[in-house]
Amino acid sequence: MATALHPDRFGFLHIDLNSFFASVEQQLHPEYRGRPLAVVPTMADTTCCIAASYEAKALGIKTGTQVGEAKRICPEIVLIAGNHAEYAKYSKAIAEAVELVCPVAHTPSIDEMVCQLMGREQEPPRARQISLEIKQSIYRHVGVALRCSIGMAPNRFLAKIASDMQKPDGLIGLLPSQLPRAIAHLELRDLPGIGARTEARLNKKGITTMPQLLALDRQGMHRLWDSVWGDRLYHWLRGADSGDDGAAVVAEVQKSLGHSHVLGPEHRSQQGAWAVAHKLLHKAAMRLRMEKFYTGSLAVTIRFQLTKQQAAQMAAKQHFSGIQHSGWAMEARFRECQDTLTLLEVLRSLWAKRPQGVEFNKPFFVGITLRNLVPEDEYQAELFADPCNRAELSATMDKLNLKYGHTTLHFAGMLPAREAAPTRIAFTQIPVQYGSDWM
Repeated sequence: MATALHPDRFGFLHIDLNSFFASVEQQLHPEYRGRPLAVVPTMADTTCCIAASYEAKALGIKTGTQVGEAKRICPEIVLIAGNHAEYAKYSKAIAEAVELVCPVAHTPSIDEMVCQLMGREQEPPRARQISLEIKQSIYRHVGVALRCSIGMAPNRFLAKIASDMQKPDGLIGLLPSQLPRAIAHLELRDLPGIGARTEARLNKKGITTMPQLLALDRQGMHRLWDSVWGDRLYHWLRGADSGDDGAAVVAEVQKSLGHSHVLGPEHRSQQGAWAVAHKLLHKAAMRLRMEKFYTGSLAVTIRFQLTKQQAAQMAAKQHFSGIQHSGWAMEARFRECQDTLTLLEVLRSLWAKRPQGVEFNKPFFVGITLRNLVPEDEYQAELFADPCNRAELSATMDKLNLKYGHTTLHFAGMLPAREAAPTRIAFTQIPVQYGSDWM
């Protein structure tokens, strides 16, 4: 595939919401505007900030900074436990505001949106005007504290790069005639898909700077990556539109779903961890039915906090929060089902096999994953009907929980953790509203 000559036009806009979680909190709480603020998963010094306002970032506090360190840097920092249902609502509202100006073609994550430009919209002056109108639409229709950076480029890969080049409230365009020299000043890690491990692998092959990467021809890029990804990257960096533009390939069939949670200090016990695991299963089972799947496998993961002495005696790992820990996981396979009671019985049998001993007395993380998903229309029903009417029980619970809230009706085991493990956002998966709540 030869790189074609392109006129100076923009094919895509990439909208990146700046410090999204923190900005939503500043929109909800005007008194926090202009102040250093961080959003945290739980109110504990050992956990990490999951978002920071630009006032906090100016002080060196960013995503991943330990809360205790953030408080040392800025004793007056505002700490807020994340309200992920609100973030999902705001993401939806922002998408609607963008749609008033230009259709949203793709939503890569909770804080990103992509618009594809057509016809005369691709002309640089018009593309810039559309971008400014998007910013104003968000400001007028959603909130004054919410800002975004927009990248304009001939393909989605470059548009995302451009959106990161000027923050906050940036607007950068990468014209084909300026490529690839317009990105030669960037770091390798500035390219989507190049993280610490990939960068280290490139460094071992002699590529340590962007000019060195850009100097490679197509064959050289192919050899560097040892795959067609190198060919694609060669063309994307020069403005070619190959159709997928670096977008993640969506699997034809979803393979798994689940939830995980870092336990608050009040739940870091065997009883607390079980209650939280019970709630995570409650949420996952409800999602399973809402998304019309059956599951044939359940996996549970537990991480246990270790003392310094325990960590020195065994092969400990370190959580991003700094906690030294050991881990355990187990999976069970069974006849496909989707009712909560059957899944709870499976979870209980797995939980009974968890490791015992003094080094396993303080769990701090629990994860539940349902795998081997089968779409409802491909499920083969059993010859004999469920004698206990478990499917009907789950359907009745769903009906009430959708109307009055997801934890209105539940099994007693999750009662101690009913308010724990609220909706969390994985940036690549946007929560969906089911009834009155988000999951």
